[in-house]
Amino acid sequence: MVRDMRCGQRLARGVTRHLRGRGFASIEEFVPERGLRVDVMALGPRGEFWVVECKSGRADFLSDSKWRGYLGWCDRYFWAVDVDFPLEILPQESGVMIADAHGAEILRMPVKARLAPARRRALMQRFAMDAARRLQAMRDPALGMFGQAS
Repeated sequence: MVRDMRCGQRLARGVTRHLRGRGFASIEEFVPERGLRVDVMALGPRGEFWVVECKSGRADFLSDSKWRGYLGWCDRYFWAVDVDFPLEILPQESGVMIADAHGAEILRMPVKARLAPARRRALMQRFAMDAARRLQAMRDPALGMFGQAS
């Protein structure tokens, strides 16, 4: 199973395992608003949201032009990379996790931002709806992600 995953998927798996151990619930490939798709959105035990972007290498990082748009959708922002990634190219204000398919460790905690209450409320609802739809689609694949039976 792990061999069949792409690098970013392996990193996301390790990140979600680590976050679960910290009391977070995570959703991979979450869309906070149209045009944005974060690799991992995590909801913490105190209601905080963390975004984690998984980068397979230098080229993957340099080609990402959307990441600044994710900052307004979280309380903390992280990069998840493997042990061979050139850390010096990552922005200093962002958090850093070293990850593989089995787990992750936080190397640097980012500066904490605070979501506006209205945005947090809307994001909480979107997160809950997305998670519930995904669970329902797993139990009844005929429904799909949007609830229409095929």
